[in-house]
Parts: sequence; structure tokens; C-alpha cells
Amino acid sequence: MTALAGLPGMGPRRLLAIHLLHEPAVAWHRIVAGEGDRLDGLAGRRGRVTDDVARAWRRAAAVVDVSALWAAHARAGVHVARLGEGGYPSALAHDLEPPAVVFRLGPLAMLEGPRVAVVGTRRCSRLGAELAQRLGRELSEAGVHVVSGLALGIDAAAHRGALGAGASAAGPIGVVASGLDVAYPARNRRLWDAVVEQGALLSESPLGQRPDAWRFPARNRIIAALAEAVVVVESGDRGGSMYTVDEALARDRAVLAVPGPVGPAVAEGTNRLLVEGATPVRDAVDVLCALGRPVPARTRSGHATGPPALDARGRAIVAALDHGPRTLDDLVDHTGLTLGAVALAVEVLVAEGWLARRGAHLERAAGPEVGRP
Repeated sequence: MTALAGLPGMGPRRLLAIHLLHEPAVAWHRIVAGEGDRLDGLAGRRGRVTDDVARAWRRAAAVVDVSALWAAHARAGVHVARLGEGGYPSALAHDLEPPAVVFRLGPLAMLEGPRVAVVGTRRCSRLGAELAQRLGRELSEAGVHVVSGLALGIDAAAHRGALGAGASAAGPIGVVASGLDVAYPARNRRLWDAVVEQGALLSESPLGQRPDAWRFPARNRIIAALAEAVVVVESGDRGGSMYTVDEALARDRAVLAVPGPVGPAVAEGTNRLLVEGATPVRDAVDVLCALGRPVPARTRSGHATGPPALDARGRAIVAALDHGPRTLDDLVDHTGLTLGAVALAVEVLVAEGWLARRGAHLERAAGPEVGRP
């Protein structure tokens, strides 16, 4: 199934049709053997295979080493689960359009708790990003897994907030439109790694697959399928987040939206949703109440008394910035930590409000003095 999923032009519908009609090994043999001039019957009526697609599949399959492909996923720690097998997310198993196969980094248990999608535009306002980050943190603290697409803007802000809730909170869930080794956008690489460290990352594409345009709407249907509710923080009247809303409504999921000012494009979509009956959202309390979930005292009060306490790693990094901004490499040199450990800790410290970014440098945000451990 992994090899089939990587063939050119193998969209979700074709792959699902093949999965429902054939064992993967049988389908792969038919493609490699080039049985007949056409492979129309391979994917049934719903996933009709044209001559051009059949030829492209044969050419691609001829150079694929299936055993090596499977071994590469195993080495990368990627869990591969077909629809109907153990390890397949139960939230997707009975979906309108379930992925035929799911590739996952992180524990399956991450996908079993309460889940809310927080989505919105890539070109968000500063206020929108701050609200998305706060929603992500407070929902995670309340035991709700934040689902998003790891795009720039609202998605990334929501996941940074979830990471800032700490390791004891509900971990974030990222759903991506490429192979799990192809970070897109590339500048979110560290955020991807942090999500894997504290949560889970999902795709219906095998390793090495690029984020082709058609994969994003397909990705958005998975976000909607996983979530109990979809919260739109900022969005124009069109775009990926509104597609996610359409997919959520098709699945009878709750849709919530943050009110915005009349006029700016970033609020056109959310304001329209509110006119059409979406539940308004001001903070995480509104989301939790809409879902009928308990509201923790910390969230109900609206504010924590300050940023969360630092662990030894966090203290070392923050103390290293006492005398001015530094790069990640500088922090590695000053703390003696590995680059991976520093990068992950920095994502959390930024989300918690301890650090701020200034280009390629990091600096102390306003806060108490921190002594060296």
C-alpha cells in the first residue's frame, strides 16, 4: 500500500477504491506486469484509470524497490496503517472519505482523546496569531488535542501555543500534505519536530512526496474528520480554512469562528460564518462550553499568574540570553545541549512568553531574572 500511495496521480479516491477491491500485492502486480493496455477495472468506476495514468504508473512502479521503501519508513519510525487494520485512527475509520492508508509519527493514543481543529489564514494579523496561540495553549491545558495543518500563520500559532502548554498537557496533532519527511513550509521544520516530540504528525502520503497543490484540500478533509469541532480564527472568504469548514459541515462537526472587524479581508470569512450560524469564540472557555467539556479553573480565570515555571533546560537557555540576543548555534555552545534539544526547548519557550525572535536571533522577553542552574 505504501508503494501504491506514492504513484503519480494516485489520489485518495483511486487509492481507496483499489484498497476496497484488491489486496495491495495483487494491485501492484497488475500495475508492474502491465496487464492489458488499460487498468480500468483496477480502481472500479469511482477511480477510473485512464491510459495515460496507467502508463505513468507502470513507468514509476518499474523503478520502485518495495522492500527498500518499507524499510525506509521503518527506519524513520513511521507507523503505517491501512484502513481496517490495527493502528488505524478510529476517528477516520468511518469517515465519508477515509484515507486508504495513514502514515504516522507519534503514539496512536494522541488521536483518541478530545480534539479540536484551530485553522485560519496564513496571512494573519498579529492579534489573530496571539489569539490562536492562546487558544492552542488553553485547549491543551484543558486536555484537548489541537489539530491543525502546520501552515504559516494561524495553524503554526495554534500549535506553538499547544506546545507551550507543556509536556503534561494534551499534545498537538499535525496533519500535513506531504510525506512526513518533507516539511512544508521549510521554515516550519523545527515546529514539525516539536509537534512530533510532544504529539503526533499524520499524512496519507508516503515519505518523499512533495506537497502538490491537490494534496492540501485532501489534507483538510482529514483535519475536519479528526476534529470534534473546527475553530476558524481569521480567514478570508475563500481559502484552505474555508474548505476545512465545508468538510466539517459535511461531517456534522461543530463550526466556531472568532468575530473580526468589518472590512479587513482577514475577517470576511469568519464574519460570514457567524452570520450563517457559526458559534462565536472569544477564548478557550467558549470552545469548551460549546463542546460540553469541563472548564479548568486556570482557563476559567482567563489568565495564568505568569509564564510556566522553567525546567533545568529552560533555565540554562534563558540565562544564556541575559547579556543579549543569540543564535541557536550560540545557545548550543553556551548551554552544552544538542541542537535538537535547544531547538525544541526554544519553540516551547517562545510559546510560553520567555523568549522572542529577532530575525535569526533569540532574546529574552520581559520577565524575571533567571539564575544559572
